[in-house]
Amino acid sequence: MIWTAFLLGFLGSFHCLGMCGPIALAVSAKDNAPFLRNKIIYNLGRTLTYTLLGAVIGMIGFSLALAGIQQWISILMGALILLMAFFYKSSERYITKSGLFGAVSKLKSSLGYFLKKGGTPAFFASGLLNGMLPCGMVYIALVASLALQSPIYGAMYMFFFGIGTIPMLIGVMISGKILSLSLRTKLTKALPYFAMFIGILFIVRGMGLGIHYVSPRLQVFDYGAEKIEMTMCE
Repeated sequence: MIWTAFLLGFLGSFHCLGMCGPIALAVSAKDNAPFLRNKIIYNLGRTLTYTLLGAVIGMIGFSLALAGIQQWISILMGALILLMAFFYKSSERYITKSGLFGAVSKLKSSLGYFLKKGGTPAFFASGLLNGMLPCGMVYIALVASLALQSPIYGAMYMFFFGIGTIPMLIGVMISGKILSLSLRTKLTKALPYFAMFIGILFIVRGMGLGIHYVSPRLQVFDYGAEKIEMTMCE
């Protein structure tokens, strides 16, 4: 499942250039450090935020799994990913316009402060804050992290998701140009379909069909009056 995180991040980066591209260019304009140091530090800040969010969400999934609904978590989260992918544009537009009770406005204000300040610590802080901006692809990746039902795997999933977004943003920061809207639209056409594919993978995984890696069997451990289902990779 982890390999899907990198591809989701890479494909999602073409779509997210609309929001993250101008921020990346602002960082690049203020960057006087040699080579790619600050550019990499900024992107590592974003990836760290994604990783921490994945760990938290994965812990929530782990807690739900301990309640004995492990199989249903994977199936329901897979179905949710399918739904989010199918209504991707409208759902992201709604979340972005809602402003999350003013949190997004405050986040952008803090982000602007660090971008103006410049310097390595400020670029790292900008990356940390940028990782919390509303993004449909991030939400889909977080749902996948929840379905993995482990803080470690959740963190790993979001880490590789973040790594997948870096090549495109580094390219923008070096070239100083954002891909045209028409080209980005063409490149992101495959994105919802790939997200649907991930959703189907999690649904199949939750069915416990005994297929190695894809749908490992669920083994029930009996602890007296309690029974706990655990995914067993063969």
